[in-house]
Amino acid sequence: MDTREKKETEFIENRLSMKDFLKMQMLFLLPDLKEPVCVIREVFVDKASSLVGRGTKDEYGELFDKIDVTREGFITWDKLTSFLLLELYERDEHTKTSVVPQWKDIKLLPTAHKEPIQKIAYLRSSSRYLTISREGLLGIWTDSLTTQKTIRIATDSVKLKDLWVTSLALLPNVNKIAVGFTSKEICFYDLLSKQEFSCQYKIQDLEQTPISMDYWYNPGDADEAVLSFGDVGGEVNGICFTTAQISLFERPTNTADPDSVIIIKWPELVSGCHRSCYIVRHRAHRSSWVRRVKYLGNLEAFISCTTGAVNSVVLAWKENEGAPLRTTIFHISKGINDFDYHAGMNLIATAGIDNKVCLWNPYVISKPTGVLQGHMASVIAVQFIIAKKQLLSFSKDKVLRVWDVHHQLCIQRVAGIFPKCVDFHMVLYFDEEHGKLLTTFNNQITLLEIKQETGQRVTSHAKPVSCVLYNPVFKQVISSDADSTVTCWMIDTGQKIKQFTRCHGNAEISAMALDATGTRLFTGATDGMVKVWDFNGHCHHKLSAGLDQAVEISQILVLKRTVLVLGWERMITVFRLNSLTQFFVKPAEWKGGLQHQDDILCAAFLPPQTLVSGSYDGEIIIWNNNTENALRKLHPGGKRNFKFNSDSALSKLGNRSRSSSTHSGKRTRSLVLTETETECNYNITRLIFLEARKNVAAGDGANLVSCGGSGTVRFWNTVKSCLVAEFIAHKDVGSIIMSIDKSSQYLFTGDVDGWVKVWDIQEYGLHSSDNVINQPPALLTRFQPHVDCVSHLETCVHNGQLLLISASADCSVVVSYINGSIVGIFGQEEHWRIDGIGELPVPTTCLQDQKEQHEDEKSNAGSEETSSEKNSEDLEDGSLDQSMDTELDVMEHPILSNPWQNTILGKRFQECRGLKESDHRLSPYEEMRSSIGTFSSLRVGELSRVEKIEKPDFVINPHFNVKILKNSENRLNLPDTGKGPFDERSLFPKEILEQGQRARRSHEQQEATLRKKPSREQSRKPKASFSSVSKP
Repeated sequence: MDTREKKETEFIENRLSMKDFLKMQMLFLLPDLKEPVCVIREVFVDKASSLVGRGTKDEYGELFDKIDVTREGFITWDKLTSFLLLELYERDEHTKTSVVPQWKDIKLLPTAHKEPIQKIAYLRSSSRYLTISREGLLGIWTDSLTTQKTIRIATDSVKLKDLWVTSLALLPNVNKIAVGFTSKEICFYDLLSKQEFSCQYKIQDLEQTPISMDYWYNPGDADEAVLSFGDVGGEVNGICFTTAQISLFERPTNTADPDSVIIIKWPELVSGCHRSCYIVRHRAHRSSWVRRVKYLGNLEAFISCTTGAVNSVVLAWKENEGAPLRTTIFHISKGINDFDYHAGMNLIATAGIDNKVCLWNPYVISKPTGVLQGHMASVIAVQFIIAKKQLLSFSKDKVLRVWDVHHQLCIQRVAGIFPKCVDFHMVLYFDEEHGKLLTTFNNQITLLEIKQETGQRVTSHAKPVSCVLYNPVFKQVISSDADSTVTCWMIDTGQKIKQFTRCHGNAEISAMALDATGTRLFTGATDGMVKVWDFNGHCHHKLSAGLDQAVEISQILVLKRTVLVLGWERMITVFRLNSLTQFFVKPAEWKGGLQHQDDILCAAFLPPQTLVSGSYDGEIIIWNNNTENALRKLHPGGKRNFKFNSDSALSKLGNRSRSSSTHSGKRTRSLVLTETETECNYNITRLIFLEARKNVAAGDGANLVSCGGSGTVRFWNTVKSCLVAEFIAHKDVGSIIMSIDKSSQYLFTGDVDGWVKVWDIQEYGLHSSDNVINQPPALLTRFQPHVDCVSHLETCVHNGQLLLISASADCSVVVSYINGSIVGIFGQEEHWRIDGIGELPVPTTCLQDQKEQHEDEKSNAGSEETSSEKNSEDLEDGSLDQSMDTELDVMEHPILSNPWQNTILGKRFQECRGLKESDHRLSPYEEMRSSIGTFSSLRVGELSRVEKIEKPDFVINPHFNVKILKNSENRLNLPDTGKGPFDERSLFPKEILEQGQRARRSHEQQEATLRKKPSREQSRKPKASFSSVSKP
């Protein structure tokens, strides 16, 4: 059957296009009626088949019956669209669940463990894996699963040779781990202490040995947490914390040393002596060992299992504090080894000793909702793949199976690749975020990694990236996203170092900043809060910028004595650094008062005291940061550029009408009014000072750059309060953002389509004229590192290379050279190395953009243009048209796949080739060379004007000076050597000069010796090997 016949056999709804559905919509929208009408079956079949023009009436009748499931005899347009959306959703879900994982070759990881491994955990805050073995050896692994270090976990209760670790639980919200020992104690180790993994708490005198542990905390309230553990006596215990982030347990008042280990007796906890927690427990398993325990937060219940046929699985429901647990018991033949829970499907999967994997509804205990059969040996481990709704199961005969839970089918079987051993203790851990499956066989660890799906885009975050920073102190890139996650990356390799989740709960992080030392991170979110963090994930201060209201924070500016927060109102919100002595800090009063007429979106600072702020209406105000008084105003319209000395001058300006409304503390702008559309053309998203131009502003050059609406970039002179130049960097894309390197040589702009442009502004806007400069600077290159809106741009210099870091709403953070070549995407599988040449070619302009800008200049200039200006532009357009065919083809494909850079073999060949050519290479700037000549890449500008030189006296009166020279007795005596005009000390190295001095002294000594014995020398004939010395 060919493709066409196969397509005809599909259902009619699968063959219809968007145009067909628009035609079908006319059935439900009659011309004389405003609301959709109901259509009966006969009318739908006749009219739909005639309007669409494809398919039979029987097919439309079947479609009608599928939609009208309640058999009402009529359908509406809402019912039709709901049916189509539901069908598409089910098809998408089926596609996800039917995708079979493609595994890479299995790897056996080198490990220092000598005893069986008891637990594997992933520490998301630092992107590290933890493994712990029976002898107490804690292995710390990087995200690429290379051993970082090993630490010996011990307790002074038993000797080291008698030490036996039973389990480990990770406490991510308080940065601790809990370890259980056979000595009937649980120790808590702090991950952020000076000595990493130092013991902080120790629970002793447990009734039985804990052999399984689990930890849960409430994402909405991190103070609420539960540590559950099961012991060898069949008892399940739960320690319910109420103030976890403040303190897990109460510290005794008589403790002198704050770093000492706090000993907690289990009977004290059970009796309720600690107000920060309480204990819940049950013994429903009788005397069987509790193999696995877990607290289900959405059900508020403890689930545990044993290998016994009676009371195999117990669900213990937590009622009120202090009330006994209500239990639900599952009896499973022969018992189970393991279980897992899927909150989305509300299913419990059990690994049965009878070779079966059963799926249970927590509220139905009579029989399982599904039985997955196929294993030939006892199933010892199960784990859900949450996103794909699949299940992993591993049996005693070393067979891994992947199940489609919805259809209860095995979609993959993996066997024959695991280590060969008869008796083994096995742990299965699947890291769904990174697609890594870790399995242990006694002390061995194997890795199965899922191959990246073909065509899948590499992402750095799970949600759109909102901000990115570069920390030169740690040489790290810091990125944040809409899910309130902050991630730290190494700029050298792209490796993820740390990750802090839910920094502001569910609020989106919209702005970040670093202090001057680079050791404190400021994050601002849509909840109106600014938090101050260290890079261990500890929050030191909370700055209430929105005064407990949800506001849009667009920028945080950290200065020497103040922190400025902007984005949602017309006044600058300021915090004094000397007031950061408390955890919660309220804003101070801005002395300059209310000066802007619209919301302030951004600001910039130029030492020692110049501060500028830009608002939504395009207005820029220049402030004295020391006095906080407004000095001058700038506006691209020109009418509002003036200087004032007091706040009263601004108050005389009438408040213009604004189309804005407030809803839940967030402002929503109208896009209908003409005035608002005009403001959108002027809104300012970024302000950057050209710090390298120190003395330019005193003249007539630009020292401030702004960008924003309509893709326009403007250059300002803040001293003379004038607009020097403006040009459209991105046409018809709306608002843009920008960044400028420290040397003020390159301007980087990004738009909503993911495009980035690089401009040469080193010589741009150095001199102003009577008219504003509209000619754009030289466009060096443009490229598209993203497929969605560029949200942030940052530049950094690393290993002598100027790099551009771009963040986007497509969830990626990209590092690229300034010539447009991509270094890598944070989060990609292969780590990179920044050692390539990222220099720009000879500066050229993008012909297409330049032509559009010339056309815009022609239309805007109108009758003011002279004939000579028109002729020059016509000549430029003519030259552009001649090369348009070749140049535009290059610009349509700005990023080409280079096998020498994108393949490992090509990179190694280039490295070897570079080593061979390094001896005779004249210049590292290979892209700036030309076949015309050695100096063809140099740009020779207009020669500087030579000032009038006064002639010296001997030129004006030559005869008088010559006469004096002849009559003078002091003639000019030139030295024998060139020590007068040429100093040999500056011409030759020190070693050569010392060697010459030694030779000169040796020669003088020889001459002195010969002078002392003249008769003997004259009587002897000189030998052939020596030169004769003749005297006069």
